[in-house]
Amino acid sequence: MILYPAIDLKDGQCVRLLRGEMEAATVFGDDPAAQALKFQAAGCEWLHLVDLNGAFAGAPVNGAAVQAILSSVTVPCQLGGGIRDMATIAMWLEKGLARVILGTVAVENPALVREAAKAFPGQVAVGIDARKGRVATKGWATETDVMATDVARSFEDAGVAALIYTDIDRDGAMQGPNIDATEALARAVTIPVIASGGVASMDDLLALRDTGVIAGAISGRALYDGAIDLTAALRALAI
Repeated sequence: MILYPAIDLKDGQCVRLLRGEMEAATVFGDDPAAQALKFQAAGCEWLHLVDLNGAFAGAPVNGAAVQAILSSVTVPCQLGGGIRDMATIAMWLEKGLARVILGTVAVENPALVREAAKAFPGQVAVGIDARKGRVATKGWATETDVMATDVARSFEDAGVAALIYTDIDRDGAMQGPNIDATEALARAVTIPVIASGGVASMDDLLALRDTGVIAGAISGRALYDGAIDLTAALRALAI
């Protein structure tokens, strides 16, 4: 199982939100590229980047910070937040991003996801963010009646590289991930599923790994707070 350290970007800074609330942001640093280099030095295989302002604006906002990260590290990076058209997808991939994450458009314009996955094989992931099983969009500000599992299944034949499943009520709360829901989703589809939201300890990571069906896990606050030692976690997950 791959561990993805998260760098969430708000106003050019590294932050973590509590349950997706922009007002509940904790700033962990004002040099995202330096943070990315620290994660790379610890041995990570991937980085998970989020343009939080972009998710609300519907277009890239923290582009300078993302580009600084891409210029600094050699590990592949995936980015979500405000990526809602082919031009933006192509722009980021041309700038060296390994994978774009499409969230809001996966619900509002699934044809775009299919088009992008076909045009850029292996470089398009779908972000499914849910509260009590129902998908939320536009930076989690808009709740829908669409079930997360239905969205996941709808892309089964689209060629997307991964599904990133976030339980919003767990995100940033350090209360553990929703393992049951994530495992159920992973068993419902053949697309690799990456768990996000609430990963607070090594035990959480090992529990996700031990399901045998979850391909990756994203962690942010626990790494910044020191609740998870990244190097030790990577070593344990490599066994």
